[in-house]
Amino acid sequence: MQCTALTLSPLTPLLRPLNKNPNHRYGSLWNLSSLKPLVLLRSINGLSFQKASHLSSCSRFNARRINEPFLISDGRCDGFKVRATPVPGNVGDTNDSSGLATSMQLGTMFAIWYILNIYFNIFNKQVLKVYTFPATVTAFHFGCGTLMILIMWASNLYHRPKLTRSQLAVIIPLAIVHTLGNLLTNVSIGRVNVSFTHTIKAMEPFFTVLFSVLFLGEWPTFWIVFSLIPVVGGVALASFTEASFNWIGFCSAMASNVTNQSRNVLSKKFMVKNEETLDNINLFSIITIISFMLLVPAAILLEGVKFSPSYLQSAANQGLNIRELCIRSLLAGFCLHSYQQVSYMILQMVSPVTHSVGNCVKRVVVIIASVIFFQTPVSPINSLGTTLALTGVFLYSKAKQLKPKPKVAS
Repeated sequence: MQCTALTLSPLTPLLRPLNKNPNHRYGSLWNLSSLKPLVLLRSINGLSFQKASHLSSCSRFNARRINEPFLISDGRCDGFKVRATPVPGNVGDTNDSSGLATSMQLGTMFAIWYILNIYFNIFNKQVLKVYTFPATVTAFHFGCGTLMILIMWASNLYHRPKLTRSQLAVIIPLAIVHTLGNLLTNVSIGRVNVSFTHTIKAMEPFFTVLFSVLFLGEWPTFWIVFSLIPVVGGVALASFTEASFNWIGFCSAMASNVTNQSRNVLSKKFMVKNEETLDNINLFSIITIISFMLLVPAAILLEGVKFSPSYLQSAANQGLNIRELCIRSLLAGFCLHSYQQVSYMILQMVSPVTHSVGNCVKRVVVIIASVIFFQTPVSPINSLGTTLALTGVFLYSKAKQLKPKPKVAS
Protein backbone atom coordinates (compact mmCIF):
# COMPACT_ATOMS: atom_id res chain seq x y z
CA MET A 1 0.00 0.00 0.00
CA GLN A 2 1.30 3.43 -0.90
CA CYS A 3 0.38 6.86 0.37
CA THR A 4 0.83 10.32 -1.07
CA ALA A 5 3.69 12.49 0.14
CA LEU A 6 3.60 16.24 -0.28
CA THR A 7 6.92 17.86 -1.15
CA LEU A 8 7.34 21.61 -0.82
CA SER A 9 9.54 23.36 -3.36
CA PRO A 10 10.08 27.07 -4.16
CA LEU A 11 9.07 28.26 -7.64
CA THR A 12 9.18 31.36 -9.75
CA PRO A 13 5.89 33.16 -9.03
CA LEU A 14 3.16 32.43 -11.54
CA LEU A 15 0.40 34.27 -9.68
CA ARG A 16 0.53 37.78 -8.40
CA PRO A 17 -0.22 38.56 -4.76
CA LEU A 18 -3.91 39.07 -4.16
CA ASN A 19 -3.40 41.71 -1.49
CA LYS A 20 -1.07 44.53 -2.42
CA ASN A 21 -1.92 46.78 0.53
CA PRO A 22 1.42 47.71 2.16
CA ASN A 23 -0.29 48.23 5.48
CA HIS A 24 -1.48 44.63 5.43
CA ARG A 25 1.58 42.63 4.56
CA TYR A 26 0.01 39.23 5.02
CA GLY A 27 -3.57 39.70 3.87
CA SER A 28 -6.78 39.17 5.73
CA LEU A 29 -7.03 35.44 5.29
CA TRP A 30 -3.55 34.34 6.42
CA ASN A 31 -1.33 35.74 9.14
CA LEU A 32 1.87 33.90 8.25
CA SER A 33 4.08 35.83 10.64
CA SER A 34 2.31 34.12 13.53
CA LEU A 35 2.79 30.66 12.11
CA LYS A 36 5.36 28.31 13.55
CA PRO A 37 7.78 26.58 11.18
CA LEU A 38 6.11 23.63 9.43
CA VAL A 39 7.16 20.47 11.24
CA LEU A 40 7.78 17.00 9.80
CA LEU A 41 4.59 14.97 10.14
CA ARG A 42 4.27 11.23 9.63
CA SER A 43 0.69 10.92 8.47
CA ILE A 44 -2.42 13.08 8.37
CA ASN A 45 -5.42 11.50 6.68
CA GLY A 46 -3.15 9.34 4.61
CA LEU A 47 -0.82 12.20 3.54
CA SER A 48 2.84 12.14 4.49
CA PHE A 49 4.87 15.35 4.64
CA GLN A 50 8.52 14.99 3.83
CA LYS A 51 10.03 18.46 4.32
CA ALA A 52 9.92 21.22 6.88
CA SER A 53 10.07 24.89 5.86
CA HIS A 54 9.90 28.25 7.60
CA LEU A 55 6.92 29.99 6.04
CA SER A 56 7.70 33.36 7.57
CA SER A 57 11.03 33.61 5.73
CA CYS A 58 10.09 32.19 2.34
CA SER A 59 10.22 34.07 -0.89
CA ARG A 60 7.44 33.97 -3.45
CA PHE A 61 5.98 30.55 -4.01
CA ASN A 62 3.38 29.12 -6.28
CA ALA A 63 0.99 26.53 -5.00
CA ARG A 64 -0.26 23.48 -6.86
CA ARG A 65 -1.48 20.08 -5.78
CA ILE A 66 -0.88 17.84 -8.77
CA ASN A 67 -3.05 19.56 -11.41
CA GLU A 68 -5.33 21.49 -9.06
CA PRO A 69 -4.53 25.14 -8.20
CA PHE A 70 -3.87 25.85 -4.58
CA LEU A 71 -3.31 29.51 -3.70
CA ILE A 72 -2.07 31.14 -0.57
CA SER A 73 -2.24 34.95 -0.51
CA ASP A 74 0.71 36.82 0.89
CA GLY A 75 2.44 40.11 0.34
CA ARG A 76 5.82 38.38 0.21
CA CYS A 77 4.99 34.75 -0.38
CA ASP A 78 2.68 33.69 -3.19
CA GLY A 79 2.46 30.08 -2.04
CA PHE A 80 4.22 26.79 -2.51
CA LYS A 81 3.99 23.89 -4.90
CA VAL A 82 2.77 20.53 -3.65
CA ARG A 83 3.80 17.40 -5.57
CA ALA A 84 2.65 13.84 -4.99
CA THR A 85 5.51 11.42 -4.24
CA PRO A 86 5.18 7.68 -3.66
CA VAL A 87 6.22 6.50 -0.20
CA PRO A 88 7.03 2.88 0.71
CA GLY A 89 4.10 0.90 2.07
CA ASN A 90 3.32 -0.03 5.62
CA VAL A 91 6.36 -0.64 7.78
CA GLY A 92 4.50 -3.57 9.31
CA ASP A 93 4.95 -5.50 6.04
CA THR A 94 8.71 -5.55 6.68
CA ASN A 95 8.19 -6.79 10.21
CA ASP A 96 5.83 -9.52 8.95
CA SER A 97 8.41 -10.63 6.38
CA SER A 98 11.13 -10.72 9.03
CA GLY A 99 8.92 -12.76 11.35
CA LEU A 100 8.05 -15.19 8.55
CA ALA A 101 11.72 -15.63 7.67
CA THR A 102 12.58 -16.34 11.31
CA SER A 103 9.76 -18.87 11.58
CA MET A 104 10.89 -20.62 8.40
CA GLN A 105 14.48 -20.70 9.67
CA LEU A 106 13.38 -22.23 12.98
CA GLY A 107 11.17 -24.76 11.19
CA THR A 108 14.06 -25.85 8.97
CA MET A 109 16.39 -26.16 11.93
CA PHE A 110 13.88 -28.26 13.85
CA ALA A 111 13.43 -30.57 10.82
CA ILE A 112 17.21 -31.04 10.46
CA TRP A 113 17.44 -31.68 14.20
CA TYR A 114 14.81 -34.43 13.98
CA ILE A 115 16.20 -36.16 10.87
CA LEU A 116 19.77 -36.27 12.19
CA ASN A 117 18.49 -37.61 15.50
CA ILE A 118 16.59 -40.43 13.79
CA TYR A 119 19.67 -41.56 11.88
CA PHE A 120 21.87 -41.25 14.96
CA ASN A 121 19.59 -43.49 17.02
CA ILE A 122 19.41 -46.12 14.27
CA PHE A 123 23.18 -46.25 13.65
CA ASN A 124 23.98 -46.03 17.36
CA LYS A 125 21.65 -48.87 18.31
CA GLN A 126 23.11 -51.06 15.56
CA VAL A 127 26.63 -50.45 16.90
CA LEU A 128 25.81 -50.84 20.62
CA LYS A 129 23.88 -54.03 19.93
CA VAL A 130 27.06 -55.81 18.84
CA TYR A 131 29.74 -53.65 20.50
CA THR A 132 28.65 -53.34 24.12
CA PHE A 133 31.05 -50.68 25.37
CA PRO A 134 29.03 -47.45 25.76
CA ALA A 135 31.86 -45.36 27.23
CA THR A 136 34.19 -46.24 24.35
CA VAL A 137 31.45 -45.61 21.78
CA THR A 138 30.59 -42.25 23.38
CA ALA A 139 34.27 -41.23 23.44
CA PHE A 140 34.48 -42.16 19.75
CA HIS A 141 31.46 -39.94 19.05
CA PHE A 142 33.12 -37.01 20.82
CA GLY A 143 36.31 -37.73 18.87
CA CYS A 144 34.39 -37.43 15.58
CA GLY A 145 32.93 -34.12 16.75
CA THR A 146 36.35 -32.84 17.84
CA LEU A 147 37.82 -33.70 14.45
CA MET A 148 34.98 -31.85 12.67
CA ILE A 149 35.54 -28.81 14.88
CA LEU A 150 39.31 -28.72 14.27
CA ILE A 151 38.73 -28.94 10.51
CA MET A 152 36.19 -26.11 10.75
CA TRP A 153 38.66 -23.87 12.60
CA ALA A 154 41.71 -24.84 10.50
CA SER A 155 39.91 -24.11 7.22
CA ASN A 156 38.58 -20.79 8.58
CA LEU A 157 34.99 -21.87 8.07
CA TYR A 158 34.37 -20.37 11.47
CA HIS A 159 36.51 -18.19 13.71
CA ARG A 160 38.33 -19.80 16.60
CA PRO A 161 37.36 -18.31 19.98
CA LYS A 162 39.72 -16.81 22.52
CA LEU A 163 38.84 -18.25 25.90
CA THR A 164 39.27 -16.47 29.19
CA ARG A 165 39.59 -18.12 32.58
CA SER A 166 36.13 -16.92 33.62
CA GLN A 167 34.60 -18.46 30.50
CA LEU A 168 36.42 -21.73 31.03
CA ALA A 169 35.22 -21.87 34.63
CA VAL A 170 31.63 -21.74 33.40
CA ILE A 171 32.08 -24.11 30.43
CA ILE A 172 33.76 -26.97 32.34
CA PRO A 173 30.63 -27.77 34.42
CA LEU A 174 28.58 -27.68 31.20
CA ALA A 175 31.02 -30.10 29.58
CA ILE A 176 30.82 -32.47 32.55
CA VAL A 177 27.02 -32.72 32.51
CA HIS A 178 27.10 -32.91 28.70
CA THR A 179 29.50 -35.87 28.88
CA LEU A 180 27.41 -37.63 31.49
CA GLY A 181 24.18 -37.04 29.56
CA ASN A 182 25.52 -38.60 26.36
CA LEU A 183 27.17 -41.48 28.18
CA LEU A 184 24.03 -42.33 30.17
CA THR A 185 21.88 -42.16 27.04
CA ASN A 186 24.16 -44.65 25.28
CA VAL A 187 24.08 -46.93 28.32
CA SER A 188 20.28 -46.93 28.15
CA ILE A 189 20.10 -47.45 24.37
CA GLY A 190 22.48 -50.37 24.66
CA ARG A 191 20.29 -52.02 27.33
CA VAL A 192 16.70 -51.38 26.19
CA ASN A 193 14.77 -50.54 23.04
CA VAL A 194 15.30 -47.10 21.51
CA SER A 195 11.57 -46.40 21.78
CA PHE A 196 11.57 -47.13 25.52
CA THR A 197 14.62 -44.91 26.14
CA HIS A 198 12.90 -41.99 24.46
CA THR A 199 9.64 -42.69 26.29
CA ILE A 200 11.52 -42.28 29.57
CA LYS A 201 13.22 -39.16 28.26
CA ALA A 202 9.77 -37.65 27.61
CA MET A 203 9.95 -36.63 31.28
CA GLU A 204 12.38 -33.84 30.35
CA PRO A 205 9.76 -31.07 30.90
CA PHE A 206 9.54 -32.15 34.54
CA PHE A 207 13.27 -31.61 35.00
CA THR A 208 13.18 -28.45 32.89
CA VAL A 209 10.68 -26.91 35.29
CA LEU A 210 12.69 -28.09 38.28
CA PHE A 211 15.99 -26.66 37.06
CA SER A 212 14.38 -23.47 35.75
CA VAL A 213 13.24 -22.83 39.32
CA LEU A 214 16.61 -23.71 40.83
CA PHE A 215 18.91 -21.92 38.36
CA LEU A 216 16.79 -19.26 36.62
CA GLY A 217 14.24 -18.47 39.33
CA GLU A 218 11.30 -19.13 36.95
CA TRP A 219 8.35 -20.51 38.94
CA PRO A 220 5.74 -22.62 37.08
CA THR A 221 2.03 -21.91 37.06
CA PHE A 222 -0.61 -24.30 38.36
CA TRP A 223 -1.47 -25.50 34.84
CA ILE A 224 2.16 -26.31 34.06
CA VAL A 225 2.41 -28.46 37.17
CA PHE A 226 -0.95 -30.07 36.36
CA SER A 227 0.20 -30.94 32.82
CA LEU A 228 3.20 -32.82 34.19
CA ILE A 229 0.94 -35.42 35.87
CA PRO A 230 0.11 -37.33 32.65
CA VAL A 231 3.76 -37.12 31.63
CA VAL A 232 4.90 -38.88 34.79
CA GLY A 233 1.96 -41.29 34.78
CA GLY A 234 2.43 -42.20 31.12
CA VAL A 235 6.13 -42.94 31.56
CA ALA A 236 5.34 -45.11 34.58
CA LEU A 237 2.67 -47.05 32.66
CA ALA A 238 4.96 -47.60 29.69
CA SER A 239 7.76 -48.74 31.98
CA PHE A 240 5.63 -51.38 33.72
CA THR A 241 4.64 -52.94 30.38
CA GLU A 242 7.95 -52.63 28.50
CA ALA A 243 9.20 -55.99 27.21
CA SER A 244 12.86 -54.92 27.22
CA PHE A 245 12.71 -53.26 30.65
CA ASN A 246 15.71 -53.47 32.97
CA TRP A 247 16.73 -51.20 35.79
CA ILE A 248 20.09 -50.19 34.32
CA GLY A 249 18.47 -48.97 31.11
CA PHE A 250 15.65 -47.22 32.98
CA CYS A 251 17.86 -45.46 35.54
CA SER A 252 20.39 -44.44 32.90
CA ALA A 253 17.70 -42.79 30.76
CA MET A 254 16.24 -41.05 33.80
CA ALA A 255 19.67 -39.79 34.89
CA SER A 256 20.31 -38.50 31.36
CA ASN A 257 17.16 -36.38 31.75
CA VAL A 258 18.70 -34.75 34.80
CA THR A 259 22.04 -34.03 33.15
CA ASN A 260 20.67 -32.90 29.77
CA GLN A 261 18.11 -30.50 31.19
CA SER A 262 20.54 -29.04 33.70
CA ARG A 263 22.93 -28.53 30.78
CA ASN A 264 20.26 -26.75 28.71
CA VAL A 265 19.23 -24.43 31.53
CA LEU A 266 22.83 -23.68 32.49
CA SER A 267 23.70 -23.06 28.83
CA LYS A 268 20.85 -20.57 28.53
CA LYS A 269 22.02 -18.84 31.68
CA PHE A 270 25.55 -18.65 30.30
CA MET A 271 24.50 -17.37 26.87
CA VAL A 272 22.52 -14.43 28.28
CA LYS A 273 25.56 -12.94 29.99
CA ASN A 274 26.98 -9.76 28.57
CA GLU A 275 30.39 -9.18 27.03
CA GLU A 276 31.93 -12.56 27.89
CA THR A 277 29.32 -14.68 26.11
CA LEU A 278 30.50 -17.10 23.43
CA ASP A 279 28.37 -17.61 20.36
CA ASN A 280 26.42 -20.86 20.14
CA ILE A 281 28.71 -22.64 17.67
CA ASN A 282 31.92 -22.01 19.59
CA LEU A 283 30.24 -22.74 22.93
CA PHE A 284 29.20 -26.21 21.80
CA SER A 285 32.55 -26.75 20.08
CA ILE A 286 34.49 -26.08 23.27
CA ILE A 287 32.11 -28.30 25.25
CA THR A 288 32.62 -31.15 22.77
CA ILE A 289 36.42 -30.94 22.89
CA ILE A 290 36.45 -30.85 26.70
CA SER A 291 34.02 -33.79 26.81
CA PHE A 292 36.33 -35.79 24.54
CA MET A 293 39.32 -35.03 26.75
CA LEU A 294 37.36 -36.02 29.86
CA LEU A 295 35.85 -39.24 28.53
CA VAL A 296 38.85 -40.86 26.81
CA PRO A 297 40.74 -41.58 30.06
CA ALA A 298 37.46 -42.44 31.81
CA ALA A 299 36.54 -44.94 29.08
CA ILE A 300 39.96 -46.59 29.29
CA LEU A 301 39.66 -46.74 33.07
CA LEU A 302 36.13 -48.20 32.98
CA GLU A 303 36.28 -50.50 29.97
CA GLY A 304 39.92 -50.76 28.93
CA VAL A 305 41.21 -50.44 25.37
CA LYS A 306 38.46 -51.97 23.23
CA PHE A 307 39.64 -51.02 19.74
CA SER A 308 41.82 -54.08 19.38
CA PRO A 309 41.17 -56.42 16.39
CA SER A 310 39.91 -59.18 18.69
CA TYR A 311 37.10 -57.04 20.11
CA LEU A 312 36.18 -55.74 16.67
CA GLN A 313 36.09 -59.28 15.35
CA SER A 314 33.83 -60.40 18.21
CA ALA A 315 31.44 -57.59 17.28
CA ALA A 316 31.59 -58.69 13.65
CA ASN A 317 30.60 -62.21 14.64
CA GLN A 318 27.31 -60.86 16.04
CA GLY A 319 26.00 -59.43 12.79
CA LEU A 320 28.16 -56.53 11.60
CA ASN A 321 31.48 -56.93 9.84
CA ILE A 322 34.34 -54.63 10.77
CA ARG A 323 33.80 -52.32 7.81
CA GLU A 324 30.07 -51.90 8.56
CA LEU A 325 30.83 -51.34 12.24
CA CYS A 326 33.33 -48.57 11.47
CA ILE A 327 31.07 -46.86 8.91
CA ARG A 328 28.05 -46.88 11.22
CA SER A 329 30.18 -45.62 14.12
CA LEU A 330 31.46 -42.74 11.99
CA LEU A 331 27.96 -41.89 10.75
CA ALA A 332 26.62 -42.00 14.30
CA GLY A 333 29.39 -39.65 15.46
CA PHE A 334 28.69 -37.25 12.59
CA CYS A 335 24.94 -37.24 13.19
CA LEU A 336 25.40 -36.80 16.95
CA HIS A 337 27.67 -33.78 16.64
CA SER A 338 25.54 -32.23 13.89
CA TYR A 339 22.19 -32.61 15.63
CA GLN A 340 23.54 -31.39 18.97
CA GLN A 341 25.08 -28.39 17.25
CA VAL A 342 21.71 -27.57 15.69
CA SER A 343 20.12 -28.10 19.10
CA TYR A 344 22.42 -25.49 20.65
CA MET A 345 21.65 -23.06 17.84
CA ILE A 346 17.92 -23.49 18.47
CA LEU A 347 18.44 -23.11 22.23
CA GLN A 348 19.99 -19.67 21.75
CA MET A 349 16.92 -18.56 19.76
CA VAL A 350 14.20 -19.87 22.09
CA SER A 351 13.59 -20.39 25.81
CA PRO A 352 14.70 -23.57 27.63
CA VAL A 353 11.07 -24.70 27.99
CA THR A 354 10.33 -24.21 24.28
CA HIS A 355 13.49 -26.13 23.47
CA SER A 356 12.37 -28.93 25.78
CA VAL A 357 8.93 -29.09 24.14
CA GLY A 358 10.56 -29.31 20.71
CA ASN A 359 12.79 -32.03 22.10
CA CYS A 360 9.74 -33.99 23.23
CA VAL A 361 8.17 -33.69 19.77
CA LYS A 362 11.43 -35.08 18.49
CA ARG A 363 10.89 -38.04 20.83
CA VAL A 364 7.61 -38.82 19.08
CA VAL A 365 9.30 -38.85 15.69
CA VAL A 366 12.20 -40.97 16.94
CA ILE A 367 9.91 -43.45 18.73
CA ILE A 368 7.78 -43.99 15.63
CA ALA A 369 10.83 -44.27 13.35
CA SER A 370 12.61 -46.75 15.65
CA VAL A 371 9.52 -48.93 16.12
CA ILE A 372 9.10 -49.15 12.34
CA PHE A 373 12.79 -49.69 11.56
CA PHE A 374 13.57 -52.25 14.30
CA GLN A 375 10.04 -53.76 14.20
CA THR A 376 9.75 -53.39 17.96
CA PRO A 377 6.74 -55.20 19.46
CA VAL A 378 4.51 -52.73 21.31
CA SER A 379 1.63 -53.80 23.57
CA PRO A 380 -1.62 -51.77 23.75
CA ILE A 381 -0.95 -50.72 27.36
CA ASN A 382 2.61 -49.72 26.44
CA SER A 383 1.24 -47.64 23.57
CA LEU A 384 -1.28 -46.07 25.94
CA GLY A 385 1.46 -45.09 28.38
CA THR A 386 3.57 -43.56 25.63
CA THR A 387 0.57 -41.69 24.22
CA LEU A 388 -0.38 -40.42 27.67
CA ALA A 389 3.13 -39.14 28.31
CA LEU A 390 3.29 -37.38 24.96
CA THR A 391 -0.19 -35.91 25.49
CA GLY A 392 1.05 -34.49 28.77
CA VAL A 393 3.92 -32.89 26.89
CA PHE A 394 1.42 -31.29 24.50
CA LEU A 395 -0.65 -29.96 27.42
CA TYR A 396 2.56 -28.70 28.97
CA SER A 397 3.39 -26.71 25.84
CA LYS A 398 -0.11 -25.22 25.85
CA ALA A 399 0.18 -24.35 29.54
CA LYS A 400 3.43 -22.49 28.83
CA GLN A 401 1.55 -20.24 26.40
CA LEU A 402 -0.82 -19.07 29.14
CA LYS A 403 0.63 -15.93 30.65
CA PRO A 404 -0.14 -15.45 34.34
CA LYS A 405 -2.26 -12.43 35.18
CA PRO A 406 -0.23 -9.57 36.66
CA LYS A 407 -0.82 -8.97 40.35
CA VAL A 408 -2.63 -5.72 41.06
CA ALA A 409 -1.09 -3.72 43.86
CA SER A 410 -3.58 -3.06 46.63
